[in-house]
Amino acid sequence: MSAAIEQGIHLDYFPDISATGLALLKRLICHPHAPYYRNQSGHRLSRAHQAAVSAYIQQALMAPLPHLISSNLKTQPAWLTDFLAMCRRDVPYFLGNDALDFLQLPTTCRADLSRDVTQFVPNGLPLDELIAFSTSGSSGHPLIVPSHPLVAARYQAFHRRALALFNVFPDAASGQLGVALIGAQQRCFSYVSLNPLQNEAGLIKINLNPNEWRDPLDPVPYLDDLAPELITGDPISLMALAALPLRHCPRAILSTSMQMLAGVRQQLEARFHCPVLDIYSMNEAGPIAVYDAARGGHVLLQPWLWLEILDATGREVVQGERGEITLTGGFNPWLPLHRYRTGDYASLQIRDGLPVLIGLSGRPPVRFKSFDGRWVNNVDISQAMQPFALAQFTLHQAANGALEMRYAGTAAPDAIRQVLQQILGEWAIQISEGTIFKDKVIQYTSDILEPVSIK
Repeated sequence: MSAAIEQGIHLDYFPDISATGLALLKRLICHPHAPYYRNQSGHRLSRAHQAAVSAYIQQALMAPLPHLISSNLKTQPAWLTDFLAMCRRDVPYFLGNDALDFLQLPTTCRADLSRDVTQFVPNGLPLDELIAFSTSGSSGHPLIVPSHPLVAARYQAFHRRALALFNVFPDAASGQLGVALIGAQQRCFSYVSLNPLQNEAGLIKINLNPNEWRDPLDPVPYLDDLAPELITGDPISLMALAALPLRHCPRAILSTSMQMLAGVRQQLEARFHCPVLDIYSMNEAGPIAVYDAARGGHVLLQPWLWLEILDATGREVVQGERGEITLTGGFNPWLPLHRYRTGDYASLQIRDGLPVLIGLSGRPPVRFKSFDGRWVNNVDISQAMQPFALAQFTLHQAANGALEMRYAGTAAPDAIRQVLQQILGEWAIQISEGTIFKDKVIQYTSDILEPVSIK
């Protein structure tokens, strides 16, 4: 890497940057209300890379979703055969696996990747521009995810596909701020960048923590002046943003990383007067689906990602039944997914002509014991919590039946307690409000051992 640096901007991170693009970066950094940008980042896309990503995005926006090739959600797409052949030929973990039937192939999970992710990177791929980032996750298996600037840029295809469902088509121009990624954490990777696929529109990642600003009031004039076309973040950071006296309203808000309850989504939509997209996404697979209230679930987004719903033994469930979301394919050649069990649960249906995940929830299903001895599915509790403005919550039942809920949000604890008592009866209930979670969490847990039914 050369030492080409101008006002703290590593020009090597922005191949072929224009004078207008450089001026925008300087404005983002030197704005009188700018935060302390702690880190450096950039798109790192050559002109050849940019052309390749642009072609990929156009193809991904037009390609049909694989579950629509017939009325049978289990009819596998043609590309799957070539993908599996590549895995058997090039991916060390699968070398020598001669199973012919897709449904006889072994499943994989995060623990497999965590043990040695290099076994899942295909042989022969260029590694000179490899990006490796770490994720702690919520399953106890820290993971290094191999990626590439091309892969990072491909995310745009699926975000645009999600936005199109809500009739939003980004068009931020040169010199404008296209996207503001919002964090609200003790520590947060913060930086400025450009999107070369959108006329070098700007992109920023900021942290609302007051310690990251010269003045705690600076986020308001900074964002109002720059007027980002889109805002993204998790429910916690977006709720923190909504509490600020911003005048600017983006064209859309994208929520990622954590499940968003309907109450939070509705509150944000009322505050910012724009669609709020709840995107089901993970580091291993990128954006998988987006919630569509009209269809009652999360609409799939990726045309080259095959999704199965499996039971605890690894068999496909009957169509319409709940099970574990399992993925094959994806858009990251450096981490091809092969019957990858996500640890998330839903059923899969076709609604209004689109494949939709119904009742999506993270981690295995848990049943809670009510005070009168009934068993209550965690899905029923999720539905009961929907009206509350909870950015995130967990619920645990102790062996003696007592309940403990922790949450981040603006809901009244007495109202939550009343709903839990209506569902589970007169157990002792401890509620801790104002909890700040660092990442996606295991939402439901219980010390009462009772056989779980996925149905």
